[in-house]
Amino acid sequence: MGKRRSAGFFYCWMKMLNPRISQNYQKGIGPTRIVMLLTTTGRKSGLPHVTPLQYEEIDGVYYIGSARGAQADWYRNIQANPQVEIQIRQRCLHAIAEPVSDAGRIADFLALRLKRHPVFIGLLMRLEGLPLRFCRADLERFAATKSLVIIRPDLQA
Repeated sequence: MGKRRSAGFFYCWMKMLNPRISQNYQKGIGPTRIVMLLTTTGRKSGLPHVTPLQYEEIDGVYYIGSARGAQADWYRNIQANPQVEIQIRQRCLHAIAEPVSDAGRIADFLALRLKRHPVFIGLLMRLEGLPLRFCRADLERFAATKSLVIIRPDLQA
């Protein structure tokens, strides 16, 4: 099975598991230290959609990457309506989401993720085609196929 095909299978499999992961998260089961629940408003349906996503927190701001780039449903929902809700452990917050498509900024985020979680993130990135030994240019080419969202809690809400 090719790298792209195995990555596609992985994302389909994870999407099927999202409801169970979300239910378990509500019970405090699972990787609650690295996963948040993101609630977006469906761009077509107008209904709330909950997606469990890995995140990084930097100075009270939350960063989530879209491995599927701008094609991820949750990312497209944010483009249509940036007002979101996030749940981190038992804490729920209203927030504003800012989509980012700049490859340099995304590469910086990926470098941070690799530094914080070298084994897990390194494995995921290699499954998607990033070489074992790579330079900044390789990382930026890889990042060009991804998207990033910066989530700032709405302290007025």
